[in-house]
Amino acid sequence: MRKFSKVMLFVLVLMLVMQGVWAQGTKETAAQDKTIRIFGAFRGEEAARFDEIIRIFNEKSGYNAVYEGSPEFETQILVQAEAGTPPDIAALPQPGIMHKFAQEGYIKPLSSRVIGMIDANYAPVWKDLGSYGGKTYGVFHRVNAKSFVWYPKKAFEAKGYKVPKTWDELRALQDQIVRDGGYPWSIGFESGNATGWVGTDWMEDVMLRTAGPEVYDQWVNHEIPFDHPAVKRALDYLGEIFLNPKYVYGGAPYILTTNFGDSVKPLFDKPTKVFMNRQGNFITGFMPQNIQDNLEEEVGVFPLPSIDEKWGTPILGGGDQFVVFNDKPGVQEFMEFLTTWESGAPWAQVGGALFPHKSQDFNDYGNSLEREIAKALVDATVFRFDASDLMPAEVGAGSFWTGMVEYVNGKDAKSVLSDIEKSWPR
Repeated sequence: MRKFSKVMLFVLVLMLVMQGVWAQGTKETAAQDKTIRIFGAFRGEEAARFDEIIRIFNEKSGYNAVYEGSPEFETQILVQAEAGTPPDIAALPQPGIMHKFAQEGYIKPLSSRVIGMIDANYAPVWKDLGSYGGKTYGVFHRVNAKSFVWYPKKAFEAKGYKVPKTWDELRALQDQIVRDGGYPWSIGFESGNATGWVGTDWMEDVMLRTAGPEVYDQWVNHEIPFDHPAVKRALDYLGEIFLNPKYVYGGAPYILTTNFGDSVKPLFDKPTKVFMNRQGNFITGFMPQNIQDNLEEEVGVFPLPSIDEKWGTPILGGGDQFVVFNDKPGVQEFMEFLTTWESGAPWAQVGGALFPHKSQDFNDYGNSLEREIAKALVDATVFRFDASDLMPAEVGAGSFWTGMVEYVNGKDAKSVLSDIEKSWPR
């Protein structure tokens, strides 16, 4: 009887221990299930601002979303996906990466609820950019835009100049500025090993305006050759500006030797001689400090005007597309949260980011310039990513850059485009 009691006691103790282990394991499993791993390329201040967005979601939902950024993101996410150890969510900077992951079956389509939120709160172009093979995978959040013309507000208005809405109006403004003894444009291509990218941005903007988004996509994917007549037409439009020393401050030598960040500074020289600089929303950080301190009073901005009215006023830019690798609890809820203005407002208030949400309150942006850019972004019916970033590196970060330099330096358009076409990897 005593022996039986000892056995029973041992069994009871063992059961209690195992129950404790099971309970602890259950708690740990539950905690793990609440964790949502998010991986992306933005770090530093950008990561800190995104962490604030995540904090709002965590407090609302009870989940524990955590973000990790890496300078080697594009390499690491591919390795992790192929190894079967991806994060739950990733912020992809290029549509081509999403297409690859969708084709390989690494990422999951969005839930019908998230897709409904996209339909309600985004222009159709953003759903198109986030879709592949008839399924929607991506939610766009923070984006950037390049298709803008900056001008010295006080001098511009003092001259009586009007913001152009069409390309013909832009041409008329250029001629008016020349008649008044000024230069319409300040342009700088210099950027170290990346010299020429400013010219490719101009080219991409004009391609969208002259050929439209479908031909633009064919160009990016090499479904038409680089020396196609549509591409030549766009380059001819640029030649009207780049190759006219009356239109560009300092002429070709200035374009080729001036750093892109420095090219905005002559707009604020006294007396004002130069009136326009085409660049992305980041360029305000390169303006003289006294101008940065008084942006709303000193600086004006407008979208690069339309050329063909059927394309409206296209916007060129980029953005972070969030996709799902693991369809675990909380993941689709986080994706739905990203479609709401609640997920963008805190970042807009701090500055340095734009958002495509139709429901956004433009008053949340810290200054009138960002409000104007955000409105143009939301109103755009055509948005496309930077073409050179989507092309093979040999072209997009090679012959296309150098070709624009050679064109400004005097090489004829046909030869420039033919040489770029020959460089496309076969």
